[in-house]
Amino acid sequence: MAAAAVRYLRADPARGSRRTTNTPPILDALPRPELRCVGENERAPVEQAEFRRVLGNFATGVTVITAPAPPPLADGRTTDHPADHPADHPAGFACQSFSALSLDPPLVVFMVGRTSTTWPRIARAGVFCVNVLGADQGELCRRFAASGTDKFAGVTHTPAPTTGSPRLTGTTAWIDCTIHAVHTGGDHLIVVGRVESLGTGDEDGTGAGAGAGEGAPLLFHRGRFGGFTTG
Repeated sequence: MAAAAVRYLRADPARGSRRTTNTPPILDALPRPELRCVGENERAPVEQAEFRRVLGNFATGVTVITAPAPPPLADGRTTDHPADHPADHPAGFACQSFSALSLDPPLVVFMVGRTSTTWPRIARAGVFCVNVLGADQGELCRRFAASGTDKFAGVTHTPAPTTGSPRLTGTTAWIDCTIHAVHTGGDHLIVVGRVESLGTGDEDGTGAGAGAGEGAPLLFHRGRFGGFTTG
């Protein structure tokens, strides 16, 4: 569960010591890490703007990672921003960096920024659902990419069968997972999920219909949403 998956978050900065195993972890967002591949007096091998420009040529699918409302911490407090993440609401964020990882066991992976305010809620829940967006769901993606709003307001969803994570209506596919492992990767975290159940929208009648291009996926390329056509 979350405590095992994110044990690197168990240090309590207020006490300056390691928390006991009987105390729930404090899953606040991590500060931006001081990671450098070159010395202070050396030029960085790749400028960040150039890195973004070139990597933007790689088209990706788009997902929304969701998790059920996490239980309160032992002391009753939450780590939630009142507008972004009401305490009794589920969590979710738009994610392009998602991929299948392993067939045996069935594993998937997504990446999330270490300073994300949504990630601690997903970590506390210990589970998540990957919602693969359809071609007509660009606006839904923008909603979950924004901050300062209730992302789930007006969004129809049902509980995923194994974890209860929100399964958004109209998606082309969903993958219901428990957190298997978490690794650091520079200024991001690499979250590995073990697949517990999965399916496509057309199997249960909740997926994208003809207006969405018969289940065509939403793509992101060079900062814009789009789709593809078959020849």
